[in-house]
Amino acid sequence: MSRRSSLLPSTPPAAPVAPVALGGAPAAESAPESLVEDLEEFDDLTQVSAPAVGVAPAVELRHLVVESAAHGQRLDAWLSSQILAHSRSHLKALIEAGHVQVGGQAITTASRKVAQGQAVGVSLQPTAQSQAFVAEPMDLPVVFEDAHLMVINKPAGLVVHPAAGNWQGTLMNGLLAHHAGAASLPRAGIVHRLDKDTSGLMVVGKTQEAVTALSRAIAAREVKRQYLALAHGEVSESMSVCSSIGRDPVTRVRMAVVPGGKPARTDVQRLLCGVWQSEPLNRHDDLRPTRLISGVLCTLHTGRTHQIRVHLSSRKHPLVADALYGGAQALGLTRQALHAARLGFAHPITAEPLQFEAPLPPDMAQAWAWLEEGATVPQTGV
Repeated sequence: MSRRSSLLPSTPPAAPVAPVALGGAPAAESAPESLVEDLEEFDDLTQVSAPAVGVAPAVELRHLVVESAAHGQRLDAWLSSQILAHSRSHLKALIEAGHVQVGGQAITTASRKVAQGQAVGVSLQPTAQSQAFVAEPMDLPVVFEDAHLMVINKPAGLVVHPAAGNWQGTLMNGLLAHHAGAASLPRAGIVHRLDKDTSGLMVVGKTQEAVTALSRAIAAREVKRQYLALAHGEVSESMSVCSSIGRDPVTRVRMAVVPGGKPARTDVQRLLCGVWQSEPLNRHDDLRPTRLISGVLCTLHTGRTHQIRVHLSSRKHPLVADALYGGAQALGLTRQALHAARLGFAHPITAEPLQFEAPLPPDMAQAWAWLEEGATVPQTGV
């Protein structure tokens, strides 16, 4: 149930995490979708809908009835829990355009409250996003699985959720094929995410109750997440970066440390610092450029988009091979040197403390080993 990486410093056993309170919410309650929507993990640069291309598909008429557990919810929030293949923002736009009827009358106010027993009709035109909500069998690297959740060791290169430019072949598509219950869950049970080129551990809920509890645990900072990374320069032995993060005002595909951004904190511990020599600049040059590179352990206290990448880059230590944030390639790496190595949380149903560790994947393990061979500063914290 747990894998240990020798690169991770030993830590005393964590105190058991208290059971996540569900607040008496019935299992059928549709609140989890709005909760997952609000997690900063999904305040992502790629979560945008792309328009369908070519001839417009036929409109689908969907007929729904408001259940007792949903009485009093916003119309757009309730619809997003019932029609999972469309984003809440898309459904809100349909409401405002008059494509949703409640009790036979067109409603254009997304915030209108629904009542038990109401009949709701929706005219849906498939989008690229909804058409991507299909099952695709794939070999998921499962570390642990029971009836309520699964922990996955995501490989670099796997996109977590369909988005513009990546509508198929994502983790969500694989989850839809993995178990039948995924189709009825928000984002197929995904409650947090890793960037495409970041590898490592993720937890996924398999039931509505588990998704609710895991989402609340993440929002309450009760899920422990630690990452191994390789960063340019000699990183301080220990530092805490507490800088707010928001969208870069100049380059919109990036995040940045900005005034008025969302509070964010990353603790960084240096495990290793070494000298790496690259190949000569050209065949006539005998000089091999050298640079310092640090192996670090990063502990997240928040989960902002690209948080570790932004925080280290803001301290002039961009990750190796992280082109978006100024990190040059080194040590044979062609993708950002970031791996989610440790994941700890309370089981959402039994409250049993769970901790998982995943070793570095081959590309980062080789890079780390090469750096150790030329290390100039003794390893610390191991």
